[in-house]
Amino acid sequence: MKLEATPLQDVFLLRPQVFGDQRGFFLESWSAETFRSAGLDISFVQDNHSRSARGILRGMHYQTEHTQGKLVRVTSGEVFDVVVDLRRESETLGQWYGETLSADNHHMLWVPPGFAHGFYVTSEYADFQYKCTDIYHPDSEICLAWNDPTVGIEWPLPEGGRPQLSTKDAEGLAWAEIPLF
Repeated sequence: MKLEATPLQDVFLLRPQVFGDQRGFFLESWSAETFRSAGLDISFVQDNHSRSARGILRGMHYQTEHTQGKLVRVTSGEVFDVVVDLRRESETLGQWYGETLSADNHHMLWVPPGFAHGFYVTSEYADFQYKCTDIYHPDSEICLAWNDPTVGIEWPLPEGGRPQLSTKDAEGLAWAEIPLF
C-alpha cells in the first residue's frame, strides 16, 4: 500500500496494491504496520457503512469533542470525497482537498482529527465505509456549510444542479461561525 501526501498537511491518499485475475481481486484495506512506518500510530474504535444515492451530499461534518480521525473508502459506486483543514496552527488552515474514491480505483483517504469531512455521490449509489479513531459524539457535531464561499469547495455538480441534503447539512454554518481546533 502506498501512502501519498496531499496538498493538505497530514492528509494522505492511500493506493492499495490490488491483486486481481478472472476470479476477482484481493487488497489489503488496513495495515497498522503501513501506517506506523509512515509515522502514524493509529487505533480505530468504530467502523461505519453508509449507502447513498446519486446526487446526495453528506457533510461537511466534524466533532469538537471525541474528535475523529477517519480512514474512508468506497466499496460500491463512486463519490467525490472532500476534507477541510480546521486546525488553527496548520499551514493549510481553511484549505480543502477533494479526491474521487470508487470501487474501481480502490483509493482511500486518511482524514486526521481536526478536519471537516464530506462526500458527494456521483454514481447511481455508493457504499461508503470508514474506520474511526473515536466514538460518534452527536452533542459536539458541527456542520460546515457545504457551499461556504470562504472555503470555496468545487463540487462536481451537474451544471445548475444542487445536491440533495439532510436538514442538518442544509443548515450548515458559515466559516466565520464554526469553532476551529
